[in-house]
Amino acid sequence: MSQRNTIGRSLSEVGLAAWFGGSLMGAIGVNGAAAEVDPQDQRARVANAGWSRWTPVNLAAIGAHLVGAAILTAGNKGRIVGQKNVATTSIAKTAVTAGALGATAYARVLGQKMISAGDVPVEGGTDPSAQTPDDVAGAQRKLSALQWAIPALTGALLVMDALMGEQQRPSQASAGLVQRILPDSLAA
Repeated sequence: MSQRNTIGRSLSEVGLAAWFGGSLMGAIGVNGAAAEVDPQDQRARVANAGWSRWTPVNLAAIGAHLVGAAILTAGNKGRIVGQKNVATTSIAKTAVTAGALGATAYARVLGQKMISAGDVPVEGGTDPSAQTPDDVAGAQRKLSALQWAIPALTGALLVMDALMGEQQRPSQASAGLVQRILPDSLAA
């Protein structure tokens, strides 16, 4: 059975919660508020300012999550190898984490493109207007999808964390070990 690891779990969960919550609030709050600004050529500036303020906090949150996850993985390596379904969940969580990291990084690249464009007319943070330059409009269309993909992926990670917590219950851990040790015909 794994030992307690409050520091690793706290870093992982608080970092992930901030990553999820901040990206969801940005999609709804920052991008939504930017759509209310007049004149239209200041809307992108407002959205960019909000996301730029969030970026260092988000980076710290992601870093905390990754450090915490690494600590937990190292502390639970015996359980990952020995308990049925834990390795599968760990691999799936790693894949979803990679997807969330990739989406977040790509959103930042697109955000930088928006910042570099300066004051251009837009409908909102992720919605181009008819007057929006084509390259900016393309970036906005991609950001429109990413603004929901990031909280969806990080939300999935939160659900996976809940599943992994349930797998640590004594009844689940012992059943998982028995299923791993005994052939399927004997464990049934």
